[in-house]
Amino acid sequence: MHPVELTGTKVKLIPLEQSHFAALVHIAAHNSIWEYMGFDGTDKDRVLLHLYSSIIARKTNLQYPFTIIDINTNDVIGSTMFHNISIENRKLEIGWTWLNPHFWRTGLNRECKLLLLSYCFETLKTLRVQFQANEQNKRSCKAILGIGAQFEGIIRNDRIRENGQFRNTAMFSIIDSEWSDVKKKLIESIH
Repeated sequence: MHPVELTGTKVKLIPLEQSHFAALVHIAAHNSIWEYMGFDGTDKDRVLLHLYSSIIARKTNLQYPFTIIDINTNDVIGSTMFHNISIENRKLEIGWTWLNPHFWRTGLNRECKLLLLSYCFETLKTLRVQFQANEQNKRSCKAILGIGAQFEGIIRNDRIRENGQFRNTAMFSIIDSEWSDVKKKLIESIH
C-alpha cells in the first residue's frame, strides 16, 4: 500500500526517497550510530548502497524503508524500516532504525515505534512483529524492551561482522494478542 505515511505529534514517517539521501548520509557520519550495526555507515558509499537497495527491495515487497522527519523542524533525523516481511505468515520485522544521536533518549524513537506498530497490528493485521539487536548493544536491547517487546532468546554466532567478530543476536517480539496492552503502556510512556 505505497505510499505509507505515518504521523505522530513529534515525528512523521514517510517513504524513503532519493531526495532524503544527502541528509541521511550527513547523519550517518556519526560513528556512534554504527558501533553495533552490521556495517560501517560512516562510509558514504556503503550507506548509499544500503539506501538504494532498500528502495529497490520495497518494489519487491521485501522491505519498506521510511525516513524519519522531526515535525517541529521538518528535518530528516533518521531512518527505519519494515523488513523480513512474510505476507503469507502475516509477520515482519521492524529494524535498521538509526537516528541522529542528538535525538537519542528524547522519546522520538518510541513514537516511531508506536506509529509503526499501530500500522502493523491495526492496518496490516500482523500476527507478529519482531525486533533484533546485537546482544552487546545494551542501549538498543533496553529500548526494545521499553516499547513492550518480549525477549525471546539469543541466536548464537548469528552473523559475522565486517571486523570478523561473531555477533550474537537478541530476539524480541510483540504478537497480536499483546498489542492492546503494549499500545496502552507505550502511549503512557510517551506522554
